[in-house]
Amino acid sequence: MEYFGFDLIAVIKAAGYVGLFAIIFAETGLFLGFFLPGDSLIFVAGFLASQGFFGPVTLAVILFVAAFTGNMVGYEFGRRVGPKLFSREDSLLFRKDHVTKTKKFYDKYGGKTVMIARFVPIVRTFAPILAGVAEMKYAVFFAYNIAGAALWTIGLVILGYVLGTRVPNIDKYLLPIVLVIVVVSVLPGVWHLYRDRQEMIREKETKGE
Repeated sequence: MEYFGFDLIAVIKAAGYVGLFAIIFAETGLFLGFFLPGDSLIFVAGFLASQGFFGPVTLAVILFVAAFTGNMVGYEFGRRVGPKLFSREDSLLFRKDHVTKTKKFYDKYGGKTVMIARFVPIVRTFAPILAGVAEMKYAVFFAYNIAGAALWTIGLVILGYVLGTRVPNIDKYLLPIVLVIVVVSVLPGVWHLYRDRQEMIREKETKGE
């Protein structure tokens, strides 16, 4: 199954449990992992579990732990870096008020953001880091991190596994299904950008700008 020039099934089989753990951990906790296709990998891995290549329970547990610990590492990194940002002077690429706005945003929407970010490529890489920078309460982040990691990893593994066991010749439709998953995962981000843009326009109209 070709996915942006890569045979995704071959890559997942070669990666095995350890490789999948590393990929999901990197995507959810390290800056360098933002380009990795976590949704697609988890779903296809779930499908391969239905074909007997992985143990479904073992796979789900490993991916959950990877997603959970990855976010915790990202959060801890942001928490340690955050205070240093407030001591920096404003520059072309950095403004203290952006950090302040981020903190206010996470104070108000932090839990929901951590949950939703799991399903949005790129955003899920940076959301835990920003939560740490914003000094989101550890207990709150911890709880929503568990819930989000479980919904994302276990949910997609179950989806891939169930389709693999219930739909005849599902392997013929894997690529279209993966593409649908990618599109659906991007939609929340597009919607939020559109909504934020509309709010900015309304605010300017209200102020008469």
